[in-house]
Amino acid sequence: MATPRLFRLKAEVIPRSEKQSAKQFPVARIWVDTGVFHLDQPYDYLIPEDLSEIISTGIRVQVPFGTREVEGIVIERKETADKSGRLRQISKVLSVHPIATPQSLALVSAVAQRWSTNPYDVFRLAIPPRVASVDKTFTPSTHMAIRQSLSTEKDFFYAFKPYESPAFQICAQITKAAKKGAVLVVAPDERDVNQIAHYLDAMGTSFLRLDSSLSRADRYENYLKALNAPDCIVLGARSAIFAPISNLTTVIVYKENSHEHFEKRSPGCNVRDIALLRRDLESIAVIFSGYVPSMELSALIDTRKLQYENHSFKLNAQSFSSDDGTLLPGRIFTNIRKALKTGPVLFMVPRKGYGNALLCAHCKNLAQCSCGGRLSIGYRNAPPICTVCAQDYPEWMCSWCDRKMPYIAGRGIERAAEEISRAFNGYPLILSYGDVIKSNIPHKPALVLATPGAAPTTENGYSAVVILEGLSFFSHPDIRAQERARELFFETAAMIEPKGEVLLSIPDDHPITSSIVKWNPGAMIRRELTERDEVALPPYVQSIVITCAISEATNIVNGFKRAVSDSRLPSSVKVFGPTPALKGESRIVIYFDIQEGERVRQFAHELQRRRSIAKKPLLTLRVDPYSF
Repeated sequence: MATPRLFRLKAEVIPRSEKQSAKQFPVARIWVDTGVFHLDQPYDYLIPEDLSEIISTGIRVQVPFGTREVEGIVIERKETADKSGRLRQISKVLSVHPIATPQSLALVSAVAQRWSTNPYDVFRLAIPPRVASVDKTFTPSTHMAIRQSLSTEKDFFYAFKPYESPAFQICAQITKAAKKGAVLVVAPDERDVNQIAHYLDAMGTSFLRLDSSLSRADRYENYLKALNAPDCIVLGARSAIFAPISNLTTVIVYKENSHEHFEKRSPGCNVRDIALLRRDLESIAVIFSGYVPSMELSALIDTRKLQYENHSFKLNAQSFSSDDGTLLPGRIFTNIRKALKTGPVLFMVPRKGYGNALLCAHCKNLAQCSCGGRLSIGYRNAPPICTVCAQDYPEWMCSWCDRKMPYIAGRGIERAAEEISRAFNGYPLILSYGDVIKSNIPHKPALVLATPGAAPTTENGYSAVVILEGLSFFSHPDIRAQERARELFFETAAMIEPKGEVLLSIPDDHPITSSIVKWNPGAMIRRELTERDEVALPPYVQSIVITCAISEATNIVNGFKRAVSDSRLPSSVKVFGPTPALKGESRIVIYFDIQEGERVRQFAHELQRRRSIAKKPLLTLRVDPYSF
């Protein structure tokens, strides 16, 4: 006997009933998180009357979009829609607290245009995720400060002095700026934020912190407080540059040429340029700081569009040339032994690890794997291993002369520690690199080895700092190598005590030595600016770097070249590539005149939109990246 089937009812789908719309300004213009690149324009929605008192600029709402319910941010309320046709209603309010202001919305729009991206990609960077428990308990201030006048302060670059902590020096600038109104301080990373926070706490200065070290709830609450609190100091990392702050008068960018100020996620924007955009939109003062300005700021200083505030010092710096490839040139030993009698000595080593390159000691042939990757040594007595495929060679033999005479060429910090501890026996050895970074050490004789960015501080400064293999810092194959090396040399030299020495393992005629002695990098900067101007490199031109699949690279290059020949792009556009990139991709570099920047960026944005419409994968596009 057949089993009878259950009787099934058909569900009738009834459209949601429309509520009565608001009587005044019933239309809200909203940026919607569509998740689709080419649908990046604002959309108009009707405001239900029961939500009318809540909905204003900056409120986070939920709206219907197609068949989905998505998030949006209210840009403005108005009387009528821009386009005719039936409008859909806002579904609900997600947060009763505004998370943006007209000024911060204008900044997001400007950043989206400047970096050829979708505005909601910028919102994800700018606004912390909502935390419902904070929304329920947060009470906005009833004493919001109103800015009385536009800033008349001139923007400047503050060059740090030696012998003093840069975090301590920037706190003096923060205190001074706070007398005029609210201050936003943006530091490169958590370590820098912690150092500034330490000095502000010691000074008894209250501040709000906005960085990833906070819990989601604390970060969201501090974000809301910054929007409401009168004349506050806000300290944060990269994304804090977008924070909407009541009565903001000054933005301070700490260590402005750090690569950490460049966003790694899409759209790849950077703090320096966003600060300049914000200055123009909100008429605020901007203070950049560091030991050496970036090339972009150096060009502004050179044309007197930015003031340069430097300090006159004369340091005891000497160079020691190493002609035989030894880690420590012979003449440097006396100076180091003398310094070790009074305090710690810092050795700056260019690389982590043990042996980062291997040569044949007889014929100097570079040791390579059969796959083409170079061989390295991970630790003492370890066999050579390929840096690409991890194949090990316990019985390595030179492929050119058939000898088994390996020679470590690229010393890492662990190999350098062996050599230095043997040369100066009897002193404590401290290493700071990678995952074992020391924040500070006691001021007593010790050998301190560190890689760039990991040097610990010590009270009163080091008796001497030694920068090893100096030329290697200037020899990196990217466009920022010289700039990065200058900053590192000055930052490391500044860590000495007032009577300390700076010992450089570098050829005697290298200009970095005299620059440190005079505490003025101007001559080196002007020389590099001249060279870049002659060959049309940034900062005298702008750039877009495109990463795409190898199969598409040639077509994209040809498309840009056709656009130039058809006058859809200006004649200043120069297309280079494609060249191999990581993971089987290709890289294309495009240079163009600064005056034509908006036109080229619009073209790149339109290219992305058309790929989105055609359901092709979006290109990885970076406007003015840190390096390439």
